[in-house]
Formats: sequence, structure tokens, C-alpha cells
Amino acid sequence: MIKRDCAGFTLVELMIVVAIVAILAAIAYPSYQEQVRKSRRAQAKADLVELVQLAERYRTVHGGYTGFSPESMTPPFTQSPRTGTAYYTLTTAVGSATTLTITAAPNTTGGQNKDRCGTLTINQANVKTESGAATYAQCWQ
Repeated sequence: MIKRDCAGFTLVELMIVVAIVAILAAIAYPSYQEQVRKSRRAQAKADLVELVQLAERYRTVHGGYTGFSPESMTPPFTQSPRTGTAYYTLTTAVGSATTLTITAAPNTTGGQNKDRCGTLTINQANVKTESGAATYAQCWQ
């Protein structure tokens, strides 16, 4: 009778390793997705602030917000990020010569529509709001 020394993994050991890796992936992937959404939201907030600054410059030169149009800029400032894949659509509503509201609405593509902050809004008085289930502190700070 020949005795064989077998080295390697048993099927049970392999299945335990696969189960552990699956559990770690199930925990890590949603956290990764949330961090990606958070970074895209940070870019949208920066773009909102930049648009407010551009609007204030326009108001200083022209005496009001009437006529301010990010769509006429080159390139048009209607999405966030400004170039590449758009995760937010930026819209500007000029209420009068002294009122302005800029909105960043998440697009349905790219997963940003699952962001808990929803639509972000800022006005000429720097009042910031969000439409999602998250709080002001979670979205704006």
C-alpha cells in the first residue's frame, strides 16, 4: 500500500474562505457607494457656490440678477461636474433683480438619484436646503 501525502485545501476550507470574502464584500460595497455619492455631492455643492459667486459678480456689474444665464457660458454651466459625466443638473431661477435660486438635482443615471440628500438648493442670501431624508448637517457640512 502506498501512502500519499496530499497537500492543499479541502472543499470545506475553501467554502469558509468564500463565505468570509462574501460577507466582507457585502459590508464594504455599500459603504464604497455611499462615499462615491458623498464625493459627487461635494462637487455639486462646490459648483452651486461657484454659480452663486458668478451671479454676484453679474449683479455687481449689471445692478441685478435679471439676465444672468449660466447656459450662455462657455462651456455651459448646467451640470455637475462641469465636464464629463453629469451627476447633477444645475438650474438657475431668477425671481427678480434681487432674488436668485440655484438648484442641483441628481440625475437618474450614475446612482446619484439614491443620494439621501436629494436636490440641493441655494439662494442669493446663502440659504441652503435639501429635499431628501438627510438633515441639513449631513448634507451641507
